[in-house]
Amino acid sequence: MNKIYPNAREALAGLVDDGMTLAVGGFGLCGIPEALIEALRDTQKKHLTVISNNAGVDGFGLGLLLESRQIRKMVSSYVGENKEFERQYLSGELELEFTPQGTLAEKLRAGGAGIPAFYTKTGYGTLIAEGKESRQFNGEWYVMETSLTADVALIKAWKADKSGNLVFNKTARNFNPLAATAGKICVVEVEEIVETGALDPDQIHLPGIYVQRIVLNTNPEKRIEKRTTRSA
Repeated sequence: MNKIYPNAREALAGLVDDGMTLAVGGFGLCGIPEALIEALRDTQKKHLTVISNNAGVDGFGLGLLLESRQIRKMVSSYVGENKEFERQYLSGELELEFTPQGTLAEKLRAGGAGIPAFYTKTGYGTLIAEGKESRQFNGEWYVMETSLTADVALIKAWKADKSGNLVFNKTARNFNPLAATAGKICVVEVEEIVETGALDPDQIHLPGIYVQRIVLNTNPEKRIEKRTTRSA
């Protein structure tokens, strides 16, 4: 089975439709699938639900999909650094399911593992717990959280072999493996593709069984979200 596609546009061909749910890897601008996000914008598909730690910045990353009004709902844990996100949310144009960061990670992990729900202390007694089942274990109160799955996962890795086995680069690993396993179909953008068998099996971060499509992007922009400098 050939998993390699010539470009991001063709990697998304036939996968995305209006109203779909997508899980998108990345943390801030670290480890985001830049080319796949741009290709998703170019599909012009609307009313999307996007599960991602955050929504990029104005004019880059998932911020592109906000500008084109393609996102109906975000499931996120951090919504700063994006003025268009703020404007759409406060004006009622954008739905937001605000989720604590660790809970968001576990909801994706559980979805990928086939676990429908789990209990966590995080959020008990706050707005996060409103409308959710609570239960006591060993004298402590917990909130039940349901897992998350997606129709399509868009992720970024450093290196893939032709079978889709992946290696992530340092902190760019972040939400990417979790998003991959939660998606029914996973499309990965990588900086290098090697022959199957070239990767050390002990160094593979995500097995190729979770990956259906691969696209090569040898020169991602890797924009810095907020540059801080000091005088010498």
